[in-house]
Amino acid sequence: MKAILVGKNRELLWQDVPNPIVGDEDVLVKIEAAALNRADLMQREGDYPPPPGCPEWMGLEIAGTIIEVGSKVSEKSSWKIGDRVCALLGGGGYAEYANVKYDMLMPIPENCTAVEAAAMPEAFATAYLNLFIEGGIKPGNTLLMNAGASGLASVIIPMAKAFGIRVITTVQTKEKAAAIAHLGADVVVATECESIVDVLKRELEEGHPVDVAIDCLGGKVMGECLPYMQRGGRWIMIAALAGQLTEIDLKNIYVRNVRIIGSTLRSRTPEVKASILASLVRDVWPKVATGEVKPTIYKVLPITEAEAAHDILYRGENAGKVVLTIG
Repeated sequence: MKAILVGKNRELLWQDVPNPIVGDEDVLVKIEAAALNRADLMQREGDYPPPPGCPEWMGLEIAGTIIEVGSKVSEKSSWKIGDRVCALLGGGGYAEYANVKYDMLMPIPENCTAVEAAAMPEAFATAYLNLFIEGGIKPGNTLLMNAGASGLASVIIPMAKAFGIRVITTVQTKEKAAAIAHLGADVVVATECESIVDVLKRELEEGHPVDVAIDCLGGKVMGECLPYMQRGGRWIMIAALAGQLTEIDLKNIYVRNVRIIGSTLRSRTPEVKASILASLVRDVWPKVATGEVKPTIYKVLPITEAEAAHDILYRGENAGKVVLTIG
């Protein structure tokens, strides 16, 4: 089969690789679509290696059709050849086929295309993990989701709204604010015009402090925002694209009982990931089927144009997910 490999100069190459070997508890999926994540860029640059046992090529979320099942799959699940599925991977989605353990699979939701389904496993699992498990968010709470034009935000914002949560988000420009209006955030802050620190201070004074923040930016502004969190609020760091250092008033942390939580999905055990996927199918898939929650697809490109797809993320051009199609 073919997969996308990283060349000596970090170029992306569609080349032959060995076919996957299907284990007893695995299924073989013929991939139709694979979505991009910022972790793919980090892996390409050598900063985010795949877990042991995973293929060297990138790709954390796919959709396709089961074409082979391992000898013990039928004992442990109802998956069978011909089932349409999406899957969460430790790596290896930029390829024609992927070997997937049975409990890392989810059915493609009703009223959902393969392209949409491919954009869901990693992003939806990350959203569920940080909203409900790490964040413990409840209906009526306020969420701050930074980087509102990102692929992850395009999932987290509508998911939060579907569960009765008030959402504040940030983008850099008024144009990006207009591009994400369909996500339904209650407050969209264009940081070229207004400081998120000033907005959070005003929200606190008006009785709407942030209960949970999901932050992929970090940097100087993160520490400046913390004094305006709800008492007992949770600030969840999932990346630090705006800088790894900030200054924090520690007295504010313990007086207001604010918690700073570091969180990544990829570092979780397979058992935890399987539990999150089962929760998604139970709690979120019905809302996907009714259209309450849908991924935002920014662009679809063939797998042979993976380099151009990555460039979209490098430039920060996308408002939503970029997806590669195979075959």
